[in-house]
Amino acid sequence: MRKILFTFLGRVPKAEGGYRAVRYRFPDGEETLPVAFFGWPLVQRTCPDLLVVLGTPGSMWDHLFEADFTFGSEAVEDQLALGEAVERSAVTAGHLDALAPLLGARLGCEVRLDLIPYCRDEIEQVQVLQVIARHVGGDDIVDLDVTHGFRHLPMLSLLAALYLRRVRGARIGHIWYGAFDPSSGEATVHDLAGLLRIANWLDALAVYDHSGDYGVFAPLAGGGGDLLAKAAYFERTTNTLKARAALNGWASRAERLPAGQPEVALFADALEERLAWYRLADRAQWEAALARRYLADGDYLRAAIFGQEAVKSAWAVRTDRDVRDSQQRDGAHKELLCAKKQYATLSEVRNALAHGVRPADKRITRIIAHEDNLNSTLQSLFRSLLPHAGGKQVPP
Repeated sequence: MRKILFTFLGRVPKAEGGYRAVRYRFPDGEETLPVAFFGWPLVQRTCPDLLVVLGTPGSMWDHLFEADFTFGSEAVEDQLALGEAVERSAVTAGHLDALAPLLGARLGCEVRLDLIPYCRDEIEQVQVLQVIARHVGGDDIVDLDVTHGFRHLPMLSLLAALYLRRVRGARIGHIWYGAFDPSSGEATVHDLAGLLRIANWLDALAVYDHSGDYGVFAPLAGGGGDLLAKAAYFERTTNTLKARAALNGWASRAERLPAGQPEVALFADALEERLAWYRLADRAQWEAALARRYLADGDYLRAAIFGQEAVKSAWAVRTDRDVRDSQQRDGAHKELLCAKKQYATLSEVRNALAHGVRPADKRITRIIAHEDNLNSTLQSLFRSLLPHAGGKQVPP
C-alpha cells in the first residue's frame, strides 16, 4: 500500500512568467508560505510515497525547476533542453525522466513526471485516465490536486477518482483545489472529496435499481445499516415478515440515516421511496408490491414467487385462514389452483423458473421461451390476481 499524490501542471501566458507565488490556507487553518506551485506544500502536508506530476507536451515543465526550487548547476544541460522543448510545446518523456530524480531528492519521495494529451476529445480523455491508472495499484491511497492545469481537469479528475476506486481498488483520500482570491492575493484550499460520498449514493441507487437489493445502502446508513442489511437478506430469501420487522426497526430509529453528512439530504427521500412497501397495510400488499418491483427489475423468478405468495395471502384472509400458518397457506394454494385458472398459470410459471426444467405444458414453455412473452404474461397475471397497487399505508 502506497500513498500517491497526483498533481497537474498547466501553462500561463509567457508574459506572466509562470504561476504567481500565493499563500494557501487549508480547511483546518494551516497556511503555507507563498509558493508558485501548490503541489510542493501538498507533499509536505500529505507525505506521499509517490508524487506524480501530469502535464501536456506544452505545459511549463521548466517552471518546476525555476520558481520554488533552484538547482544551480545540477543537470544544467537537461534543464536547458527542457526549457527549449517547453518553448516549442515539444516536451518528451526523455526530457522529464532525466530531471525527475532532482525533484525526488529535494522532496524526499519518488517523483514521476508524466505526459498526458490535451483532452480534446473522448479518445484523449480516456488516455488521461489510462495514464493515471498505470501509476496506481490495489489498496493504494490516492490524493488528487486539481489546482493547476486545464480548467476541465477537475471534472476529469473526479472521473479518475471514481475509476481508480472501482477498477483499481484504490482508496481516495482527498481531491484538493486551491482557489485563488484576487481581492486578498491568497488562495483557500478546498477538499472536493465530499463529491465522492455523493457518488457512493448514486452507485448504491444504481445497484438497487438494477438488483432490488437495498442492502447496498447499509454501509451508507450509519448505525442503522445493519438493520437495512438484515431486511434485505430476509426479503431476498422471501421472508417478508422478518424483512418488514427489520425495516420497522430501522424506521423507528431517531437517526435512521447518519447526521452531519449533508449529501444524505439528497437521497433520503429516494431511499424511503424504494423501501415504501413495508408501510403497506397487510402481507398481501407487501408481497404484491415486491412482486411488481421485481418484475420491473427483470427478476422474473422473485417476481413470480412474490406474486404467487401475494395471491395466497389475500385468499387466506378472504377465507378466514391464518396468513402466517404454512399448512393453512397450502390449503389456500390448493383451493386457488381449482378456483382460478390464472393462478394455476402463475404457479406453473413460478415452478418452471424455480426448477429450471422443461415444463410438461407446452403453453408454459412458450411463455418462458422469450423474455417479452414472460414479461407480458406476468404483467397480465398481476393485473388480474394481485391486490390493487398503491394500497393504504400505515405510519412508519
